Amino acid sequence: MFFEPLAGFRHVTVTDRRTAVDFADAMKVLVDDLYPSADQITVVLDNLNTRTKASLYKAFSPREAKRIADRLIFEFTPKRGSWLNMAESEFSVRSRQCLNRRIADQETLTTEIKAWYEERNRKTVVSVWQFKVDDARIKLAHLYPKIKNIT
Repeated sequence: MFFEPLAGFRHVTVTDRRTAVDFADAMKVLVDDLYPSADQITVVLDNLNTRTKASLYKAFSPREAKRIADRLIFEFTPKRGSWLNMAESEFSVRSRQCLNRRIADQETLTTEIKAWYEERNRKTVVSVWQFKVDDARIKLAHLYPKIKNIT
């Protein structure tokens, strides 16, 4: 899933697995079809082993792989700990609104998911994910240093 949270845009591709070639194909769509005029595209990724620029070289000629890779900046979520991010929130919404029943085959699944994300895009459903300072201090208290009273 590609998700641009503040623009309310998402794009989903259904594949049998999550292979390096599937990932490379998705990056080509991102670069050539979704953001053709962007000089650089920052992509936030989980740490699945296929999520590398090396995957581009498995799918495309070296020249094509480099052309795509040069437009992409990869930022990875932390390897340790839970990372609730906007894409995961969007996955949750998709599961509740679209995948909350048995779907017989991949063709129907693809049609259903496409209808779901096109409707969300049409409505420009955005995701603003942030903490207010007071909420962050409560929720993330373990990250704040403890200061001892020295009086």
